[in-house]
Amino acid sequence: MFFHKKELINKAVKVEQPNPQFAQLLLEQFGGATGELSAALQYWVQSFHTEHAGIKDMLQDIAIEEFSHLEMIGKLIEVHTKNVDQTSAFNSTLFAVRGQGPHFLDSQGVAWTASYINEGGDVVRDLRANIAAEAGARQTYEALIKLAPDQGTKETLVHLLTREISHTKMFMKALESMGKLTDPFFGNIQPDETVDIYYNLSTNGKDERGAWNSDEEFRYIADPLKEQA
Repeated sequence: MFFHKKELINKAVKVEQPNPQFAQLLLEQFGGATGELSAALQYWVQSFHTEHAGIKDMLQDIAIEEFSHLEMIGKLIEVHTKNVDQTSAFNSTLFAVRGQGPHFLDSQGVAWTASYINEGGDVVRDLRANIAAEAGARQTYEALIKLAPDQGTKETLVHLLTREISHTKMFMKALESMGKLTDPFFGNIQPDETVDIYYNLSTNGKDERGAWNSDEEFRYIADPLKEQA
């Protein structure tokens, strides 16, 4: 059961000067691939993939918070397109044909699709996908903050970016509690004997070595063709 409280989760959205062109960019976080609707639905569906009561509760709590973030983005778009429908700036945007306020489109006018949702029926796989999803959202918010036309809009976006960082930490801690934060293996199928092999397949220039192909963790095959022969 859900209840809608008629108050934004953070604070009232304050826009100093409506800017419909920026509102079109904000659609990226309303109906885009990295947007709040995608995150809310992804985490909500994932909550049914685990019997772990605590992780289920966390996924549902974060999903509901993401719905509140969708409301905040929607409110920003509404205010940035309100009472500016006769301006040349408004007429050069998607809102000229779709009307004021938010729509389930991204900034280029592409309709939202369920293919944006990344869930796969295993909680370890899902939590790792969520870390990537939060990274994508955070990158989009950073771009929007750099382009924000007024301080009020920027403060709202900074709050939303901050919560993406918080969610990332929660997902990482959940994985850590399961011993799966750094363990690449999950599931029931055991890997074969190539699991610790690193193939050096970049041949022109200096061979770079690092933690990703160290002799402590991997069998480094410097010349795969020679090895095969």
